[in-house]
Amino acid sequence: MIALDANGADGGPGVVAEGARLSGERVTLFGPAAQLSGEHVVDAPVRISGDKDPVRAVRSQPDASIAQAARAVAEGRADALVSAGSTGPTLAAATLNVKRMRGVHRPALAARLPLPSGPALLLDAGANVEVRPEHLVQFAYLGSAFMQSVNGIARPRVGLLSVGAEPGKGTPDVLAAGDRLRDSALNFIGNVEGFDVMAGGADVVVTDGFTGNVALKVMEGTSRTVREAIRDAVRAGGPLSMAGGLLIRGAVGRVQRQLDPEGSGAGAILLGLRKPVIVAHGSFGPQGIASAVALARRAVDERMVERTHAALEAGGALRSAPVGSVADR
Repeated sequence: MIALDANGADGGPGVVAEGARLSGERVTLFGPAAQLSGEHVVDAPVRISGDKDPVRAVRSQPDASIAQAARAVAEGRADALVSAGSTGPTLAAATLNVKRMRGVHRPALAARLPLPSGPALLLDAGANVEVRPEHLVQFAYLGSAFMQSVNGIARPRVGLLSVGAEPGKGTPDVLAAGDRLRDSALNFIGNVEGFDVMAGGADVVVTDGFTGNVALKVMEGTSRTVREAIRDAVRAGGPLSMAGGLLIRGAVGRVQRQLDPEGSGAGAILLGLRKPVIVAHGSFGPQGIASAVALARRAVDERMVERTHAALEAGGALRSAPVGSVADR
């Protein structure tokens, strides 16, 4: 069962409900029952907006849809959480209820990048603005384990986002993290620069949340601008240009589908928690919601959480903590 927060998506609860239906998965919808239909609906009309203090809002509004959905996962009534609401409340509800894996410093928001060469993972994409070297090292293990378990990449290439490919380039924290990763069992390829990300230079790109969030939004904005510029140029070029546009329409359509975040992208995933938590984009339509639900189900089926914790433990990347399983409360 997947717990799906029906509040927060730009298109409203109905779009989320349609996405749940398209996914074909067993889903419990948490949202305004008057606007939802289906066998598994929990009436939860209260929505937490992104302009409030997330932790305070979640604690003071336990009846909010995102808080109820997160509790369902924490209590074992659902296997994973999906929300298209604001990232802050989703992160707060998940951290307070689902909780971190033992030994993980901080959960990381990992954005799946739909590239022509195949999906890549960028983390952190906004959960941790300031980080230390040990956080970056854990992010590398979290991202590598995810790409192994969910995307089936045997040895994901892990790179640190920096201002140059040379080992001596970057902030002191990036340099310190690089030194540790070079001695790890990960397939660490060193520093990667900004233009390497979209070129598929690494399967996992590791950075702090401030840099990652800016980079992600620049990439999304650039992709949208290029698509619109091509469309406008074809339309403004007269009959000959329109005819040429028709000739390449099939090829362009295939590329657009490859790059469509509602398909292969499916939003972002919070790594380092005890159950899978997916943050879908607020602008997603039904197909995007369905893709996010499918990603959550795949993470559950492939035992992503358990395999991630095992990789962190084997690599000595867990902080000092009492011995316990990832299911301990």
